Amino acid sequence: MRVLAPLLLLVALVPLAAGCGGSPKTAASHGPIQVAAAENFWGSIATQLGGAKVQVMSVITSPATDPHDYEPTAADGRLLAGARMAIVNGVGYDPWASKLLSSNPAKGRIVLTVGDLVGIPAGGNPHRWYSPTTVQQVVDAIAADYSKLDPKHAAYFRAQKAKFETRGLAQYKRLIATVKRRYHGVSVGASESIFAPLAQALGLNLLTPGSFLKAISEGTEPTASDITTIDRQIAKHQIKVWVFNSQNSTPDVQRITDAARKQGIPVTTITETMTPASARFQDWQSAQLEALRRALAEATGR
Repeated sequence: MRVLAPLLLLVALVPLAAGCGGSPKTAASHGPIQVAAAENFWGSIATQLGGAKVQVMSVITSPATDPHDYEPTAADGRLLAGARMAIVNGVGYDPWASKLLSSNPAKGRIVLTVGDLVGIPAGGNPHRWYSPTTVQQVVDAIAADYSKLDPKHAAYFRAQKAKFETRGLAQYKRLIATVKRRYHGVSVGASESIFAPLAQALGLNLLTPGSFLKAISEGTEPTASDITTIDRQIAKHQIKVWVFNSQNSTPDVQRITDAARKQGIPVTTITETMTPASARFQDWQSAQLEALRRALAEATGR
């Protein structure tokens, strides 16, 4: 993943924007907790857990933006510099966010790095919002951090968390349980690594070579051997469903996706970031899970 030269200049300039010789003004404890999320899928969760006591702003909000290669603006730098709490994905996914935060330290600020929270090492799969287990861990951590920053409203944050878990995530959890129960062990293929954590959680047998999934995710060329393997899996119907990330469609991925359709293998689409951008995390994920459920039902007849 590249680190672009404009980021170096931005890192140097943001401390001036935050105020010479003083702490960022939003480090103060009065008013709603100011939260900055590098990506809006984590920002959506943070917003719902915080309710009226928190103000959340996300940097990556457009489905057309690639978080890997994002070039932050001066406004992004000010947003992160002034936050009392920041949520970043980590695992090399959004290094620009961590650089901006480290260049603008603030006393009492909490930085929640998801990869560190769940113990994903450098080089691991960074797409943790596709892991239901990680989502729950992040929910727990955000709620606990809110109570640390605003102890007098701890009961309010506990209530928000309970409501989000029992109501907000109800359909999301129900669909996960349904797919896991009905289609456990069904073999599927995928165009890149964002689907791998969810496939594991659902008990699906993801046959696509891991090296192919990683190559497409990181923008490198897949090997001829991996492409041959996937072509054979499709031609022999060894996979029942093909899962396609529509936000990362390389020529190889498009050809493979077209081949799956021609072979009558159901294709279901997922996206890396929230689509539409105005959606809530659980609505976006539930829509994708429902589409996956329908594709599996079509493929298996159950």
